[in-house]
Amino acid sequence: MRTFRLAVPVLAVCVALSACGSQDTGGGTPSPTPTGAQPVTSQPTPDPTALPPTVDPTPPGGPKTPKPPKPGGPSTPPGVGATTLTGTVQGGVEPNCVLLDGYLLVGGPRDVLTPGARVEVTGRAEPGMMTTCQQGTPFVVTAARPT
Repeated sequence: MRTFRLAVPVLAVCVALSACGSQDTGGGTPSPTPTGAQPVTSQPTPDPTALPPTVDPTPPGGPKTPKPPKPGGPSTPPGVGATTLTGTVQGGVEPNCVLLDGYLLVGGPRDVLTPGARVEVTGRAEPGMMTTCQQGTPFVVTAARPT
């Protein structure tokens, strides 16, 4: 009996959906819409004498070439939400864990982020991030350089 109670509504939904999908969209006269307007059945023909729109690839003020980045660090100030920390890297209690000012440094160049090195790192704090290190607030490093 329970299967019958479930089958009837499912069958009704299937019938309703199939009725919606099988409406005749082929030739014949289009049925009027409730407002009385006729539906558009073809695309407008483009004007052959009209010129296509042009796009100027050169920005105002001339082309700008990007400056090459400085080795070992960012060439621009940190972006929105980014922070820059400067100090001496300390080793954590777990292997391969390094800290700077109470932040656990996640990612970044490990040849620069060695215990005892004086560095400047740019990135953002991620307090909710899970790590295997047992200390510090995770800080995702986007750039690091020695100072």
